[in-house]
Amino acid sequence: MEALNHFFTELGKLLWGWPMIILLLGTHIYLTIILRFPQRYIFKAIRLSVKRDKDATGDVSQFGSLATALAATIGTGNIIGVATAIALGGPGAVLWCWLTGVFGISTKYAEGLLAIKYRKKKTDGKVIGGPMFALEYGLGWKWLAVLFAIFTAIASFGIGNTVQANAIATLTHETYQVSPYITGAFICLLAGAVVLGGVKSIARVCSMLVPFMALFYVTGCIYIIGVNASYVIPAIKLICVSAFSPQAAGGGFIGTTVMMAARYGIARGLFSNESGLGSAPIVAAAAQTRNPVRQALVSSSGTFWDTVIICAMTGIVIVSSVLAYPDITFENGAVLTKVAFSKIPVVGTPLLTIGLLTFAFSTILGWCYYGERAVEYLKGKRWVIVYRVIYIAAIFIGSVMNLSIVWNLADCMNALMAIPNLISLLALSGVIVHETRKYLWRGQLDKTEEF
Repeated sequence: MEALNHFFTELGKLLWGWPMIILLLGTHIYLTIILRFPQRYIFKAIRLSVKRDKDATGDVSQFGSLATALAATIGTGNIIGVATAIALGGPGAVLWCWLTGVFGISTKYAEGLLAIKYRKKKTDGKVIGGPMFALEYGLGWKWLAVLFAIFTAIASFGIGNTVQANAIATLTHETYQVSPYITGAFICLLAGAVVLGGVKSIARVCSMLVPFMALFYVTGCIYIIGVNASYVIPAIKLICVSAFSPQAAGGGFIGTTVMMAARYGIARGLFSNESGLGSAPIVAAAAQTRNPVRQALVSSSGTFWDTVIICAMTGIVIVSSVLAYPDITFENGAVLTKVAFSKIPVVGTPLLTIGLLTFAFSTILGWCYYGERAVEYLKGKRWVIVYRVIYIAAIFIGSVMNLSIVWNLADCMNALMAIPNLISLLALSGVIVHETRKYLWRGQLDKTEEF
């Protein structure tokens, strides 16, 4: 097991090295340019996300689709991941993470568009889609579509449920001395009650849970920023300057280089918002929408909330707290956010704990849907129930086991998911531009297209 863990550790470093970062960030920038900066439509996208197209084809509302994608995306990576990036790359990593989110909006837009463009209606009237359908029906590369589905199904048992269940069990044990076995059983019951109801059940719960957990966490961030008010502007200046001139980093920050700031900031930004990973378009395909571009805009708003807002706020909270409290050190980057929230009297630690618990649980729900659709693509609908049972059982296993090897395996599978998805985005970029011109640039967003 130790040898296997070492193998996946090294493979993960290789897959998530500079070539992958350049490919992902390059795709973000390329799509931003050819789509004429779709970021400028972000407020229109937000308005569309809360509107319901009752007569449109699809299984869940656009908001339900977005909430499910955000449920799988917003997680411990936004909280602990940003802290780790700052610890390893310095305060400048926050700016690189934020810029990755800004440009990643274009990629998330493109993914959502292709998800609707190539989705298929099943015999029971429901729809199914995702990068595997874009690869098979858009490019005719079924073999690559099968590989994407396999990587997605495997990844769902890693970052999707076992590591999230382990995070919940560890947190409740350390904070409230609850046995991981009790926590694991409780999570299984809750998750089972939701996921056995299918996509509508998952979307309904996520639609209620995501706004609550985001508002809960953001409220805590705003409070800390208010307490650290005199350090916020210096923190923002330090973030911007040290992204390009690490010698300017001061306070309690370790010495870094520009390359380190960019490396960890970009990697964390890409990993946190999943733009280019190919996961979010799987649920985007189920949305009730009139045409591909409407859902593309809604999907793009997910990256805005995830990275441009939440990750940025986390970064400002941590950097301002380090400047305000000299006792905060970088011995363990994973606890930086916890230390910052502990500065809130009485409610700080419970606030962060509840935020982490809801983030992790919602990720379990969202990734279950991704895995289901991948299994259905590979083996047919009859295997979905089998997958759900195994998925729920894996939650309990993850709660009581050491999962270092699972983390490393999940990192590898996520990278392997991204490669075929990025190929489809680049190869079908002409289709993406054509659909954007047809509906967005010509002002035809209300036009209905038959799927």
